[in-house]
Amino acid sequence: MSDKKNQLHDIENASRDEIAALQTSRLKWSLNHAYSNVEHYRQKFDTAGVHPDDFRELSDIAKFPTTTKQDLRDTYPFGMFAVPREQVVRVHASSGTTGKPTVVGYTASDINVWSNIMARSIYASGGRPGDILHNAYGYGLFTGGLGAHYGAERLGCTTIPVSGGQTLRQIQLIQDFKPRIITVTPSYMLNIAEVMRSEGIDPRETSLKIGIFGAEPWSEEMRTSLEDICGLDAVDIYGLSEVMGPGVANECVEAKDGPVIWEDHFYPEIMDPDGGGPLPDGEFGELVFTSLTKEALPIIRYRTRDLTRLLPPTARSMRRFEKITGRSDDMIILRGVNIFPSQFEALLLSDTRLSPHYQLELNKEGTLDVLSLKVEPQISSSTQDPVQLSAELQETVKQRLGVSIEVWVQEPGSLQRSEGKAVRLLDLRPKS
Repeated sequence: MSDKKNQLHDIENASRDEIAALQTSRLKWSLNHAYSNVEHYRQKFDTAGVHPDDFRELSDIAKFPTTTKQDLRDTYPFGMFAVPREQVVRVHASSGTTGKPTVVGYTASDINVWSNIMARSIYASGGRPGDILHNAYGYGLFTGGLGAHYGAERLGCTTIPVSGGQTLRQIQLIQDFKPRIITVTPSYMLNIAEVMRSEGIDPRETSLKIGIFGAEPWSEEMRTSLEDICGLDAVDIYGLSEVMGPGVANECVEAKDGPVIWEDHFYPEIMDPDGGGPLPDGEFGELVFTSLTKEALPIIRYRTRDLTRLLPPTARSMRRFEKITGRSDDMIILRGVNIFPSQFEALLLSDTRLSPHYQLELNKEGTLDVLSLKVEPQISSSTQDPVQLSAELQETVKQRLGVSIEVWVQEPGSLQRSEGKAVRLLDLRPKS
């Protein structure tokens, strides 16, 4: 990384006109690359009556069809690859818990680009060459662990490849190796901090100064809680396997005002999640990405299901998006009211009697959906009457969120702790 402009890449200081010109050139290449080399894209473009030659300016991207997770499932395993399989040097895949996994591939050039943007992301978070980075994202087919690992090494960090789980071992290594940075899901960081306290360790007194948190939605209230409990800067990183992995966007530690999209490699749009067209910057909707430089698996107008709005540049010359706290497929519609798990998180974190650990369960009673919330009190509040606390929280939910739910205050430590991505909502309704 160059040190000519405070160690920022030139594009991070570029004008909007320069960024738009680069995006236009790269979008032309990406559309042609997908159309020429992926039969699935060629059929979709032809069915929609569009050709890469129809793209002349950025607004023309709206003419092209969107891509969804189902497209990758329909072409499982390698049908979306735009290069011969022999040129694919790495494959990642989703868990496939709701169907066939989505498979993504990378050429050597793709890995190089990914490493660079992850290094850029860690630098934006406050990381510097020579820092020790404790990587508690999962390694394997999940993109988080290896994505962060390659970026940390590219930046010049001493990288500790711990992966997820084995919480006591994580704590021992933090105590012994004294890392300055941790990369981990926010829910697992809370778990680590809780176990530290149970072991007589104050999380604020460790060497950790920067937490790069991602892989799950988390609220501003969670940021405040993490920074207060752990004594570090909590920075949001964003990514998804289908688009690249972690490092598609990252907050700048000096601003903490939403992830900055690395627009030289990914073109963002906001769309009406109900199937309408693109929305202008500042309007709330579904985040959509088109890759600009990916060789093995170009992705055209991928519908992420993440709900947010595009915001103007601040700390960098590239646009940001508002912190994502919900996905269209995580939305609960309860008697006509739209709610997200993150709304409960924000509510719980505002009550000092409650811990941040919670679980939502969606059941069916007759023809009606019924939502229940299981929470734990803080240990210092565990002597409070759980029936009274449940009733008070139930009334607070009704007043704040406009829905009536069941609330159960559990014993401290009774809810399952996350060692990776937290499962906040269990849908226990009978499958039709």
